[in-house]
Amino acid sequence: MSAGSSSLPVTTIYGLSTEGYKLASSIALKGAKVSLVDDSAGMAISLKPDLARTYPDVNALIEDGPLLAVEPTDLAINNAAYLFFAPRIRKTGHDVKIDVASKFQDAIKHVKKNSSIIYTVPTGFGTNSENIALIEHITGMTIGKDIFYYYMPANTIPVSNSDLHIGTYKARQDSQLAKLLSTNDLRKKINFVDISSLEILHSIRILGHYSGMASILEICRYVREGQTTTEITTGSFNEIYLDDVASGLYDLRAIGASLGGSSPLMYLVNGTIKSIEAYVKHLIDETRMMLKKRDLKASRTKVTIAWTMDQNEMRGDKLDLLSILEARLKDYIGEVETQHGSFDFYPTEKTMMVIACSKADFNNIVKRNINSDLIVIRATPISQTL
Repeated sequence: MSAGSSSLPVTTIYGLSTEGYKLASSIALKGAKVSLVDDSAGMAISLKPDLARTYPDVNALIEDGPLLAVEPTDLAINNAAYLFFAPRIRKTGHDVKIDVASKFQDAIKHVKKNSSIIYTVPTGFGTNSENIALIEHITGMTIGKDIFYYYMPANTIPVSNSDLHIGTYKARQDSQLAKLLSTNDLRKKINFVDISSLEILHSIRILGHYSGMASILEICRYVREGQTTTEITTGSFNEIYLDDVASGLYDLRAIGASLGGSSPLMYLVNGTIKSIEAYVKHLIDETRMMLKKRDLKASRTKVTIAWTMDQNEMRGDKLDLLSILEARLKDYIGEVETQHGSFDFYPTEKTMMVIACSKADFNNIVKRNINSDLIVIRATPISQTL
């Protein structure tokens, strides 16, 4: 145990997600006692500093499957002074809110007095107020007096400002929490702000990210064959891949779910979501068009969706879009598969068509298969084919 461990509070992270493990690993390396709850197994892993150093991410930990020290989930939560809620979310649509609420209730029913709950799942407007009411109802304790609540939405899209903002109830400052989350980067400050203010800031950032993207997706649908000049196909706007589109989709949907009525903001959010859905349909149509232009039979064509993604990240939107894309392609093409990262294609009797869903995947495919007879489609607003 490190010399500084006694000064750091016992911490539990609920959720065997990428974001959850990153938090747990960082805190464990500071010397604090950390437990990582696997909600699917109902057990908590004791994360020691040597284990955090050995496994750089949760994927490596799960793949290796080492013999780990475990304890019951309720005990790990009850012993914690700080409980971070960072679950893997795999439900979609109307079921997602029920799923998250169920996991949250499971996490908070074992918290003790004077502990702190840090909610890292991105929300829309007012959801944190609902969480606070739920905590008080289930625990019988009062937020701000007997127990404390913070909002710290996990980010997936790049931000120019590296400061960490934490939403706090009634302007509460917490030096212990700041110590747990501190980094060696002195430029990165930890700012405690009002929870409702952080909901607004996060929503502005998500909508700012997607509003320009949705405009590009919509306009590029009007590009017809013969209009794809070099200036259009090589423009920076045509470097938006399906992977980029999906990165903050959960957050966008959460904002929409929190809005009521028919306000301009609701139209903006729903319109953006519809643009993304139309983009997936456009990608499928482009694939079908490619078959027709090259006079290829669907039964003699094999399509591979090349999309390398983190299987354990908190949000499940990429997995959901992948499932939709795969299912709809199978309506037209007999053989459809998904590959993650290897991209070594071997000759077959069928025509090989590959859809590259991220820039890294596209570059990897081209590099590893330079002499292969592949048809490669870039999943960008103007789907170029190589």
